Order: sequence, then structure tokens, then C-alpha cells
Amino acid sequence: MAKAHFTLQGKGGVGKSLVSALIAQHRQENNVPLICIDTDPVNATFAGYTAFPVKRVELLKENVIDEREFDHLIEIIVENDNAEIIIDNGSSSFIPLSSYLVENEAIEMLQDMGHSVFIHPVVTGGQALIDTLSGFDSLARQFPESAKMVVWLNQYFGAIEKEGKTFENMKVYQDHKDRIKGIISIYRNSGSTFGEDIQEMLENRMTFNQAIQSDQFKLMSKHRLKIMKKALFEQMDPILGVEIIPPVPTIDGDLQQLPIKKTKKGNKGSKL
Repeated sequence: MAKAHFTLQGKGGVGKSLVSALIAQHRQENNVPLICIDTDPVNATFAGYTAFPVKRVELLKENVIDEREFDHLIEIIVENDNAEIIIDNGSSSFIPLSSYLVENEAIEMLQDMGHSVFIHPVVTGGQALIDTLSGFDSLARQFPESAKMVVWLNQYFGAIEKEGKTFENMKVYQDHKDRIKGIISIYRNSGSTFGEDIQEMLENRMTFNQAIQSDQFKLMSKHRLKIMKKALFEQMDPILGVEIIPPVPTIDGDLQQLPIKKTKKGNKGSKL
């Protein structure tokens, strides 16, 4: 059970909090005990969700690194080995947190204590493509190969293509493909209505389930959100795991072993 998910990317505004919220929703739907942590000192987007409890840990105080809070973050992970920890990290604390994890060999320590560590870098299309590709490359080079890399391709701002190559054909992917556990694509649907629905959901810090059950969204909006949720969760299932429901025991076998009592045939009738 003990898993730690770090959503990391040095570029701001690329969907890190969205990814953290999606991970939390997926794990919650699979009945996994959760502890969510928002370390963004500027935009506490993740902490704005009400569907799951989010604790704020201020790694930076007045733009100064608080090393004790970094230690505190690791202690939270270690002390909760019966839950999955989801850490949403802001761009302003990206370098300090990454440096702390590497210099203190924190990932190796967590793994030695039985925790699986997932790194979730976000790569986005549009103007931030080059920066986010560079951020992914940096994370893959810095962190130990035992850390599981799950790359999120956020195509909301545009297609993730460079010189006619998709992500899987880019050099940065080829350099690190052996250590990538999975790729999850956040597609931008062609219809503007899809974008408006997801935007409204995000602005209100709602989960898919909250939005679908809310009177704020009309029938077709809810239907489109169900489509998007299904597309995302089906990608996440084989990577993050799903709840295994044990089969219901049957008594067919026992019934077959029970002795069958034979009854004697009675007379068809009696003569008077």
C-alpha cells in the first residue's frame, strides 16, 4: 500500500494541481486511504478541493527554504505506511524540493522502508513544450532509476509535437523510455463544449463525481464529464492499480457433496 506520488515540474501553470487531483480521485474511487499535501507557497490550488482532505506544508516561508518542513514532509510519508501520499509541488519550490530529495537520498530511504515512489512530471503543449520537456529530462536524470516515472501529456494548450515528432518519437523519451512506467494523456477534445465543461469544473475545484452530481452542470455537460473521466481513469488503471474485489464464495460445491435423501414412492391410490 505504501506509495508516495510527487507531482513535479519547474514550469508553472501547466496542470500540476490538476494531475494531483486526478490521482487523488482515482485512488479515492479505488477505496485507497489518502493523505494529500499541497506544498505550493503561491497558489494553493490543490488545497482548494473539498472532496479529499489536503494538508498544507509550507516548504518556503517568506521566500526562505525551511529545511525542517522538508524533513516533516518525509516524516508524514514514513508515518503513514497504510496510505498513499499525494504531494502537489509548486514551481517556486520545485528546485529546492528536487535538490532535497536528491541530496538527502530521500527516495532511496523511502524505498528501503517499503514505500514505492512515483514521480509524475507534466509535459504540456503550446509555448511551454520546450520548458516542460526539459523539466522531465532533468527529473529523469536526477532521480534514481528505482523511482517510477509516470509522464502526463497535457494537450490542453496544444499538441505535444516537436519538429513533426510526437512525444514517443522524441529524443528525450528515447533517452529515458526504459524507466517510464506509463504515459497518461489529457486530451483536448475538439468541441469547445468539452473545454468549457472541464474549465468550469476546475475553476470550482470540483472532482468529476462532484460535478456530475451537481445541479450546476446540465445533462449534456455531465455526460461529457463522464466521457472524460472514463478516458482518463482507463489510462490510470493499469499504471496506478485498481481495487481487487475478492470473488464471492459460492456453495455450489458444497451442495454437490450434500447427501440427497431419497424418498420412497407411495401408492398411487388406495382402494376402498
